[in-house]
Amino acid sequence: MSIYSIVLAAGQGKRMKSKLYKVLHPVCGKPMVGHVATVLERLESARPIVVVGHGADAVRGYLGDRAEYALQEQQLGTGHAAMQAAPLLADADGLTIVVYGDTPLITEGSLRAMIALHREKGASATILTAIFAEPHGFGRIVRDADGNLDRIVEQKDCTAGEAAIREINAGTYIFDNRKLFAALARVTNDNAQQEYYLTDVIGILQADGERVLAYCTADPSEAIGVNDRAALADAEKAMRERINRAHMLAGVTIVDAAQTYIEADVTIGSDTVILPGCLLRGATSIGEDCVIGPQADIADSVVADRATIRQSVLTEAEVGADSSVGPFAYLRPKAKLGEQVKIGDFVEIKNATLGDGSKVSHLSYVGDAVVGRNVNFGCGAITVNYDGFNKQVTEIGDDAFVGSNVNLIAPVKIGDGAYVVAGSTITHDVGAGDMAIARERQTNKAGYAEKLRNRFKAKKQRG
Repeated sequence: MSIYSIVLAAGQGKRMKSKLYKVLHPVCGKPMVGHVATVLERLESARPIVVVGHGADAVRGYLGDRAEYALQEQQLGTGHAAMQAAPLLADADGLTIVVYGDTPLITEGSLRAMIALHREKGASATILTAIFAEPHGFGRIVRDADGNLDRIVEQKDCTAGEAAIREINAGTYIFDNRKLFAALARVTNDNAQQEYYLTDVIGILQADGERVLAYCTADPSEAIGVNDRAALADAEKAMRERINRAHMLAGVTIVDAAQTYIEADVTIGSDTVILPGCLLRGATSIGEDCVIGPQADIADSVVADRATIRQSVLTEAEVGADSSVGPFAYLRPKAKLGEQVKIGDFVEIKNATLGDGSKVSHLSYVGDAVVGRNVNFGCGAITVNYDGFNKQVTEIGDDAFVGSNVNLIAPVKIGDGAYVVAGSTITHDVGAGDMAIARERQTNKAGYAEKLRNRFKAKKQRG
């Protein structure tokens, strides 16, 4: 039986007080609606329909062809929003998941369990519920003496006894698709808000004698719906804890999970150690047996097995196996390190490839360069890659030595095994095996230091 899905994402989100459309606010590096879409993709939903309203173009721009879209031009309630999917789904046979686009913590596991229960019991609707210690503000789940769903009571309508119930409606549903749209057609807006409520479908189905079930999730965070920045922070915290726990259970050591921030799409190999203060973002991939941190900020980068990254920033960079970076290094986009490469303190690498075994140990800049194997950069050596108009390339062959405080004025080539003497400014190619020196001859003037000081002192007194 086909599984369809409707994501309700038309709300403006005024309480967010933001120029960014609500469901596009990120949680652990991914927009909320992106988390929901990913879960539905894992379920192989046949036709995911996203109902959009305010900010429709922004949502379409983010999700692209991952979904079909229905437009809710007027915000007339959740039932009205779901009804906008009728032209696409009303005549289909199967099950339909209805979920809010601002519930990023919904899990594949809970949805699969709901689907299994729904099918096993032959239900027309199944509701996701959760147990909250502080349920105020949520609709309560009232069960009969046999533990079956009796009704949903909104907070404002609760009696004292109903208000004490801790099981709440989490706002995610599974319906028989045809029965959903048949019931939606009967929903009215005869209420104080003059809106069409999706929850009214439950009462309509029950009145028709249809079976409606409630599935209680073990993880109440799945019920977090983000309507303001405080709830956004709650969702971020819960998602971060979930992500960190999953990595730890997969064999990653996280020394202090409370001080480790790993986004949703990051992958980490087993036996890697993550030290406190790390931020791993985007599509970052960390290999096995690495040591990351403390205080490493790594975004959209690839770090191979057994590498070490300490107190450094990496963005769109690649680090080879057994290489070390830091402390206090900066690898910018298109920095690519081979194996057993050492990048030390206060070194910046940009759009440069370094071959296996090369070392840039401290206080250097290597940009727009192709560096061979086993090359040594001395302290303060730099590639001078920008002439004010264009970026130029420096090429350095295998086994070359670049001394301290050397300026390589690109475009320039340093051959295999060449030796560039410290303090040189190189403007011409250096052949393989050659030594290059380019600096002024030193001149010492005996006793001249005192004369110079007296001259400066006199000038300062006159001025």
